[in-house]
Amino acid sequence: MVLLSTAVGIGFIHTLIGVDHSLPFVVLGRAQGWSVRKLIAITTLCGTGHVLSSVVLGFIGIGLGVAVERLEWIESRRGTVSAWLLIGFGLAYASWGLYRLFRNRPHHHVHVHQHNEVHAHEHRHQDEHVHPHGLDRRAITVWALFIVFVFGPCEPLIPLLMVPALAHEWSGVALVALVFGVTTIATMLLVVLAGYYGLRPSFFALFERHVHVIAGLMIAASGIAIKAFGI
Repeated sequence: MVLLSTAVGIGFIHTLIGVDHSLPFVVLGRAQGWSVRKLIAITTLCGTGHVLSSVVLGFIGIGLGVAVERLEWIESRRGTVSAWLLIGFGLAYASWGLYRLFRNRPHHHVHVHQHNEVHAHEHRHQDEHVHPHGLDRRAITVWALFIVFVFGPCEPLIPLLMVPALAHEWSGVALVALVFGVTTIATMLLVVLAGYYGLRPSFFALFERHVHVIAGLMIAASGIAIKAFGI
């Protein structure tokens, strides 16, 4: 019970202070107009990949008899990769937002009709030339975010798994992994939904034309926070 309580506490705190566990979903959800159901589904998908990657690594380490220190070193390297991936993803999304912003600037078309009558009208390219071929931009965004979270480590999970593993209590190993995973995902959902409802659409409405640029920069900032503060 002490070990399971520790798994709950660490899973909750680890997720709560990790801004990267929630901010990307909040800003993308608002920027892309996700429904609450879609937001929950994507957060759960990424959270599951995030936890399972560390669980699989932990079980492989247990099976091979790898020392805790070695596994924690691998997890820390994964953390570095994850932070850079998050920064890169945010900057790429912001760059796409800039491209979209400049492409969709209103401009005028001039037409000359009969009797030399000149007519001009304002025109945008927004949402034009969209073809239903292959994965669309929204699907690519979701799967890119999923890959980033699969690389993201759950460093506190490894030593928690090793405690029952040393006693060959495999049911205990599975139970600790399950409790930690459920706590992590539940906390992610709690924080994401709180942020989603707290960040009202009116905020993004103020920056309607720049919403994707702002969202990308905020995601990149969460990756920078991981690098700078180790959270």
